[in-house]
Amino acid sequence: MGSLIEPDERPHLVVHVVDALDAALTETSLLHLIRHLPPERYRHAIVCMHDRGGHQGDIREHGVEVVNLHKRAGSDPLHYLRMFGVLRALRPDLIHTRGGAGLPAQVVAALAGVKLRVHAEHARGAVDAGGGVRARLLRRLLCPLIDHYIAVSSDLEEWLVESVGAEPARVSQIANGVDSLQFHPRLGPSAAVGPPGFMHDGVFVVGSVGRMDEAGNHATLVEAFLRLIASPHPAHQRLRLLLVGDGPARVECQALLHRAGAAARAWLPGARADVAQLLRAMDLFVLPARVEDRSNAILQAMATGLPVVAAAVGGNTELVHPGFTGILVPPMSTELLAAAMADYCRIPEMAARHGARARSQVIARHSMPAMARDYLAVYDALTGSDGEC
Repeated sequence: MGSLIEPDERPHLVVHVVDALDAALTETSLLHLIRHLPPERYRHAIVCMHDRGGHQGDIREHGVEVVNLHKRAGSDPLHYLRMFGVLRALRPDLIHTRGGAGLPAQVVAALAGVKLRVHAEHARGAVDAGGGVRARLLRRLLCPLIDHYIAVSSDLEEWLVESVGAEPARVSQIANGVDSLQFHPRLGPSAAVGPPGFMHDGVFVVGSVGRMDEAGNHATLVEAFLRLIASPHPAHQRLRLLLVGDGPARVECQALLHRAGAAARAWLPGARADVAQLLRAMDLFVLPARVEDRSNAILQAMATGLPVVAAAVGGNTELVHPGFTGILVPPMSTELLAAAMADYCRIPEMAARHGARARSQVIARHSMPAMARDYLAVYDALTGSDGEC
């Protein structure tokens, strides 16, 4: 008597192509996305162009295969051949690339026979930084290869439609999610972070997290801080400045503080792995960046229960609600940035009220499960999955 042979019902394989696993966005959002997608419907592999990153063990624990292409610095066309071989061996149902660095992988995936292709844009700053004529032409030429685009902000969604030429029906706006369990308000007194004398009872810590480069505009934040502590208002003597991150502007910011004799009232520890703890040492989060999209740093600060002062650019205007969860200021305006910081320093009850609303907004609109549901809808629509097991 013959037996019935069940058809191949293995979960669809999604291959995520990333530059490296050392970027915080890749390490957190991607891992959380994989954790929240139903394993009976989707399995995952990650192809890394570079080997940087210390979270490969965490990802492999979730049954995710990680493949490193060992791309050399500079031009390394052979890594595309290695990618082609990897994709032919993995035979994914869908490829998901991110940012300008992932676009060439779309061509390789098409040649390797990957039928479904998704591309996400997470940062307008990266787009503008690589926005030469060749880069813009490449995006337009590759548009027909890509089945669906994902944008993290309405600003990026509009740019994909109007500048890249994507059909509106093939673009989904999916907000970044944040882990509100890892990033939570402090439960007691502030942690004694920083060098001796930096923290003590009664200080008001203004902080920021992000790469310290020209686009980050941290010098404007330092200048606003120096303006406030030089003023006679007694509340301003409580101010401390905490800038977390590294980059070429860090030395400039340190020099500004030293020249003003304010180095002891600021701490610039460089890139750190304990961002959640350092956010809980802050009383106000400031993001002065001149270009920004749906900033993970803003979402993490909001989840921590901090009010946010940010430049009114890009996705910041979608996250920060003036007078409710924070204050938006024109970019590069030292005077208005200082005034916004002063309001929170002088009226701590307003800081607490706006911070509580910010956390409530994150939990309601930017949870990891909500982000995963939106991605799942895109994957299901492409693969034809009906969600039934």
